Amino acid sequence: MDEGRNRRGFSPVPVEEGKEYDMTIEGIGSKGDGIGRIKGFVVIVPNTQEGQTVKVRVNAVRGKVAFADVVGEAEAKPAEEEGGAEEVSEDEEDADAEDEKAPEEETKKEEK
Repeated sequence: MDEGRNRRGFSPVPVEEGKEYDMTIEGIGSKGDGIGRIKGFVVIVPNTQEGQTVKVRVNAVRGKVAFADVVGEAEAKPAEEEGGAEEVSEDEEDADAEDEKAPEEETKKEEK
């Protein structure tokens, strides 16, 4: 797999796991999580509200979305944002959340 591309090999992924980014929450998903974009890439952030500008740390990149947690307030209005928040279906959010849990479950199985 090429570095910087998602697992399906489509467009480059502009975020990396473990790195911090400033972003604005542009919408709320069906499960109540905040949704924003970093360079057009969808990022899901729990415990946020629409219009909030936050600093986030990316925990996982899964296909065409990333999952992040708030680590503080953004220093300035993020310049790298493009486009509006994308409506993420409940099924897509569930599937992505299951992908995020999979490595942990495998680790637990190996420990037994």
